[in-house]
Amino acid sequence: MVTLYDVPADELIDELADRLEDRVDDPEWANYAKTGSSKELPPQQDDFWAVRAASLLRKVAVDGPVGVDRLSTAYGDRKQGSTRYRVAATHTEAGSKNIIRTILQQLEDEDLVSTAQGEGRVATPEGRSLLDQVANDVLDDLDRPDLEKYA
Repeated sequence: MVTLYDVPADELIDELADRLEDRVDDPEWANYAKTGSSKELPPQQDDFWAVRAASLLRKVAVDGPVGVDRLSTAYGDRKQGSTRYRVAATHTEAGSKNIIRTILQQLEDEDLVSTAQGEGRVATPEGRSLLDQVANDVLDDLDRPDLEKYA
């Protein structure tokens, strides 16, 4: 049986985003919201919401139970110091917790993620099953001989 650990993450996320496109809807404010305070503009991709939902589902399945705060740190970025002469050193900034929280709530409505009391979010058996099905399809589509041992 192929699991989500057996295929490359970027291929898995792309295929999973295509399947989640109909299940999660981006809110109207998503076109104007930045993904973190270190960014200057909102994301420009048309399928950003589905790709982030797929990435979050994979991250919760791998790292779970995980909370919004730890996920925002994982989706954070480096921010430059002062603007004119770069006097201050760069430092890390957390990602947008509102985007992460909203996507996790949508994934909970789809029964792909559940809340473990006091611990954070974990992937449900339905979420794991979806990830494994997508991983199986991705492995079938890949033309990489080094991954044939997993088939």
